[in-house]
Amino acid sequence: MEHVSEHVSRDINLLPKAHLHLHFTGSMRPSTLMELADKYGVHLPEALKGGTPPKLRATDERGWFRFQRLYDIARSCLREPEDIRRLVREAAQEDVRDGSGWLEIQVDPTSYAPLLGGLIPAMEVILDAVDSAARETGLGMRVVVAANRMKHPLEARTLARLAVRYADRGVVGFGLSNDERRGMARDFDRAFAIARDGGLLAAPHGGELTGPSSVRDCLDDLRAARIGHGVRAAEDPRVLRKLAEKGVTCEVCPASNVALGVYEKHEDVPLRTLFEAGVPMALGADDPLLFGSRLAAQYEIARRHHAFTDTELAELARQSIRASAAPEDVRQKLLSGVDDWLATPADVAGR
Repeated sequence: MEHVSEHVSRDINLLPKAHLHLHFTGSMRPSTLMELADKYGVHLPEALKGGTPPKLRATDERGWFRFQRLYDIARSCLREPEDIRRLVREAAQEDVRDGSGWLEIQVDPTSYAPLLGGLIPAMEVILDAVDSAARETGLGMRVVVAANRMKHPLEARTLARLAVRYADRGVVGFGLSNDERRGMARDFDRAFAIARDGGLLAAPHGGELTGPSSVRDCLDDLRAARIGHGVRAAEDPRVLRKLAEKGVTCEVCPASNVALGVYEKHEDVPLRTLFEAGVPMALGADDPLLFGSRLAAQYEIARRHHAFTDTELAELARQSIRASAAPEDVRQKLLSGVDDWLATPADVAGR
């Protein structure tokens, strides 16, 4: 029976959706990384060479350090504006293939500043690349500027001011990434106040490597409109209720959670718990380069491992679109596309 239902399921790739949690370097195609490493003579460790995602566990300090090291090596292969343009163009192409109509790509421009002539030139190169990729592919595309939790909060304030300055050029949000076990959320409250006052969405990471208290801190101290990950909120009914009442969307990345050892297996990711508590979700791929799967695959995980029906998958897609910074006309177009997907009989829309 299961095979029959799978056979008549609608094609996930045709479901319009918004992608709100994709990191810049982590969006790279493995083949592109190999070519750029070759171009610059960068020695890639075996974990990045195989074309299959490396085995990672970030639940201990050493595992997270290894994940960051691999990420930094990959980032060191992006050296020229053309490399940035290629990365963004290919990320857009992959998203379009997966049915995404809107992508908010997350970047910490300080990482690229040394090679691109400073913070402002790096920002300009990134935003120009996003403009070009959007024109070429037809994908709506914007940027979330993310500060690094491991650095001083003053740096985050500088980045927040920069992000606000480029709000009319494609920056729509301000994030906070890296190991949430370091640095209290409240240390970054001034940076987030600057971003919010400048009209940007507050979208810090929380509730991934630490428990529900880090989600609560993002809500209370940073007044988050969205939470990067947020899955550990499932461990505290009060935090779940708060997310649902405030309508704060969790950018849930199921493949990433399992790859990093946050959960042992796909069935353990609390998609159902969040969904049934009324917490809006936007499924995301996080770092496809390291985790081996892109956007559509996250919806397949919800279908295969959590028994989400096509009606429920359509609702997940709607939640991602509603939580995006897309203009109203783009939003409406995508939402009506979701309705059309659902209105198509499964045996016609099947694979």
